[in-house]
Amino acid sequence: MDHGALLTLARWLSPAFPTGGFAFSHGLEAEVAAGRIASAADLQGWLADILAHGSGRNDAILLAASWRAETDAARAELADLALALAAGAERARETRAQGAAFVQALKGSGEAVLPEWPLPVAVGAAARRAGLPLAETLLLYLQNFATNLATIAVRHVPLGHSEGQGVLAALAPRIQRLAAEAEGLGLDDLGTCALAADMASLEHETMQTRIFRS
Repeated sequence: MDHGALLTLARWLSPAFPTGGFAFSHGLEAEVAAGRIASAADLQGWLADILAHGSGRNDAILLAASWRAETDAARAELADLALALAAGAERARETRAQGAAFVQALKGSGEAVLPEWPLPVAVGAAARRAGLPLAETLLLYLQNFATNLATIAVRHVPLGHSEGQGVLAALAPRIQRLAAEAEGLGLDDLGTCALAADMASLEHETMQTRIFRS
């Protein structure tokens, strides 16, 4: 992987890239409000389950499928599938809004013009068109996914910054395994069993006081 490609991926898949990820907690806000996540250990377990068994894994599979797709018609079908897999209205809004913001940022920078697909589909398509390697794209996408949620937990639980970094360091081997595994998975491998996280997302929809959009 050349340095230019690495810099592009690091920029696109950074929490600083303007996708609005800071506004979405993926149900984490509901977990914190209910007292189910109150420590770094709680957060680490929750994130590990989402990565191994939940939307993190599905996103990786969808990204890989989008990267491999030969036509935008095929990617449009993946976009519909990504929304159908969302656990509720807020999860669907989360992936749709972040995907649209990602595409708009690329258009604004003159790097790519793409339809406003859900985030993993948009990232996979953009990486393929830019000649960026799938393995590294998956790795940094999942790292960004975990980093965004860890950053939210640091502010909202709250946790210390060192604790948040400790969680991410502990999750690094799992992220590497999932990224490597997702390269060889297909649409038949989609599915989740992170039911507690999905229920938290639905619970968040009815919270009276909310900071985040999901």
